[in-house]
Amino acid sequence: MTAVRQRKGIRATEVPEESVIHEKNWKLNGKTLAGGKLWKKLSLIVGGIVGISLGIFTSVYVATLHENDLWFSNIKEVEREISFRTECGLYYSYYKQMLQAPSIQLGLHRLMFDNKTESMRTINILERMNVYQEVFLSILYRVFHMNNFFEPVYFYIYTLFSLQAVYVAALYVTSWLLSGTWLSGVLAAFWYITNRTDTTRVEFTIPLRENWALPFFAVQIAAITFLFRSHLRPTHERLTLLAVFISTFLFSLAWQFNQFMLLIQALVLFTLDCLDLLPRGKNNLKTGGFFSRLGKLFLHVLLVLCLTFLVNNFIKKVLNLESDEHIFKFLKAKFGFGATRDFDANLYLCEEAFGLLPFNTFTRLSGTLVFYAYVFVLLVMTITSAVVAFQNLSGSVNNKPADKLQKCITLLKPGVAYNLVHTILFGLLALSTMRMKYLWTSHICVFAASGLCSSDMWGLILRFVHLYTPQRVSVIRYLTPVLILLYLCYKFWPSVMAELSELREFYDPDTVELMNWIKSNTPKKSVIAGSMQLLAGVKLCTGRILTNHPHYEDKSLRERTKQVYQVYAKRSPEEVHRILRSFGTDFVILEDSICYERRHSRGCRLRDLLDIANGHTMDGPGENDPDLKHSPHPRFCEEIKRDLPSYTMYFAKVFQNKTFHVYKLARHKKTT
Repeated sequence: MTAVRQRKGIRATEVPEESVIHEKNWKLNGKTLAGGKLWKKLSLIVGGIVGISLGIFTSVYVATLHENDLWFSNIKEVEREISFRTECGLYYSYYKQMLQAPSIQLGLHRLMFDNKTESMRTINILERMNVYQEVFLSILYRVFHMNNFFEPVYFYIYTLFSLQAVYVAALYVTSWLLSGTWLSGVLAAFWYITNRTDTTRVEFTIPLRENWALPFFAVQIAAITFLFRSHLRPTHERLTLLAVFISTFLFSLAWQFNQFMLLIQALVLFTLDCLDLLPRGKNNLKTGGFFSRLGKLFLHVLLVLCLTFLVNNFIKKVLNLESDEHIFKFLKAKFGFGATRDFDANLYLCEEAFGLLPFNTFTRLSGTLVFYAYVFVLLVMTITSAVVAFQNLSGSVNNKPADKLQKCITLLKPGVAYNLVHTILFGLLALSTMRMKYLWTSHICVFAASGLCSSDMWGLILRFVHLYTPQRVSVIRYLTPVLILLYLCYKFWPSVMAELSELREFYDPDTVELMNWIKSNTPKKSVIAGSMQLLAGVKLCTGRILTNHPHYEDKSLRERTKQVYQVYAKRSPEEVHRILRSFGTDFVILEDSICYERRHSRGCRLRDLLDIANGHTMDGPGENDPDLKHSPHPRFCEEIKRDLPSYTMYFAKVFQNKTFHVYKLARHKKTT
């Protein structure tokens, strides 16, 4: 293996002597004092215990919130399953399916040849969806007879809550590595907990893929940060690389959007290498004067982007891959490269989760001081990195004496530089798409805490105002986080206690009634059509066959969903019946919350998206595009409730409550 080593001479990514003043305090004539070793070991042990304790506390905290919010231990099994909303219920259903199978082998076979998730189709669930974690947990549950200790659902949710301990511990370690003190990790963990609304949603979306993936992503970041430390022993380097590989592998297995996150990480590393901020050997792009190197850098970036685009398109055409086509349509429309009437793209554009990050997010983050600290640290580190990058590219580092250079700037460590570019790029992602904010907000806590506890950063600031002494640096780097921690405890401890004492109960009688009716009054092989979100619960609670579901990463499924949703469009009963029967539908569920939707504004209601895609004018006051035409048919979901003969000959009402209407489809066209 090729060892990573520093360049000879002074580099802007090397660690200056002042940044290790605490290590030098324990050295005398080149020998380390016994007291220094003892103090380091004691600090490591105490810091490790504190980090583990904070992780466990977070895990217990979110588990308690989940119990208090739903009274999960007291509600019925069907209510527990309904609480796994939308795609969460779909993922959990495969865990339940594996446990109900007569054997592990048969359970795996049914997943690989599944004909219940999409009617009239046999699909490989393991290939289509990221459910390896559900399979793994179900095998553990059966092999180790966990039924003697936990109900299946508790084994599942406690595993997710335990991963929160891993998540917080990884954030703690990353902040510790960047700053050199575990006090930074404590502050990062406190900020993560007090900003829970914006850092995680695990307590109410437990099976969501990101709740499985983000802990491993945090471990990977911590491992990369450690890998960039100077003078690593070969054994430590190999173990760290193994940790990077394992965490990246688990992250990729757990989340369907992993490729986009890894692409951004690749851009982070590429940026650092281009700016000569990584401890890498020389290459031909990093020779010559400033303008020569800048020109080579521009050509390098252009070449990489072009090759990436060409290879990506070539592979897609060869393998006929179209699963992410809707994402590119969405991005094209989102960033103003032309309006679209594409139903899938507009479905994403109209969802708040895929919109811009709301401004009130920053208001909440500012309430804990983390956003102010983050902006301050980001500003200082960005200016510093810009100076360092300029000197690296211009080659001026080697022309200046070391002491003069060190007085001008804080020499960026590679780990700090990596996390700086990481937080900038993921910040841009979060600002553009709210759903991705959880990748950024947790790193905000880490980056802000590590900066406030960094001797490098405070040393730079004190030098700038001509007040630098090692003693002042030590006082500020420890006093600042302590004061913030005291403020957080004073301000948020009462609210945390109040939150933990607040007891609620799950209540959704209409959905419970619907699921119980389906289980009792429909054949086990019935095919049911409806909204994606509801059908995930239907599969979990009843085991019936679905026409469509919320895992939206397949082109044929997206087209199928659009067709099923014609029940909310302006279509004739004959057309709707023909479409639904083409998917083998026996029952269709209509929801008043969709048919008479008010959550979205005009133009973003589901019925509006369908009208636009079908070329029809939208309902209600407001403008329509001139090429849209009035539909010759009324809206199906409204007109069917009038029980007109033209509808009853195709659809018979079999169930109704305040929220849902279920109709049984005639298998053949009736004659009058």
